[in-house]
Amino acid sequence: MTLIKISLLFMATAVAEIVGCYLPWLVIKQDKPLWLLLPAAGSLALFAWLLTLHPNAAGRTYAAYGGMYIAVALVWLRVVDGVTLTRWDLVGAGVALTGMAIIALQPSTGG
Repeated sequence: MTLIKISLLFMATAVAEIVGCYLPWLVIKQDKPLWLLLPAAGSLALFAWLLTLHPNAAGRTYAAYGGMYIAVALVWLRVVDGVTLTRWDLVGAGVALTGMAIIALQPSTGG
């Protein structure tokens, strides 16, 4: 898989995970309707399925995914929560994405 395909798949995976966790947060913290738990469950199921689409071992996929999750969560923080990102946020996301690329693009060793 190319870095672009891996990144896009990880981005979609991160959004599915964040939505799946954000909706219950709205129900619990902001007294939103309970029916929001249904799309939350569907979103978390989608998240789990998307992780299975990667050819690498599960642990390696989860490790690489973590870097993209950090970056997408910071975008969520800015866009949804309206919080201005700091230079530390941006540098941290860059480091995390670099780690993701290193893990995801390593030469195949058969395992």
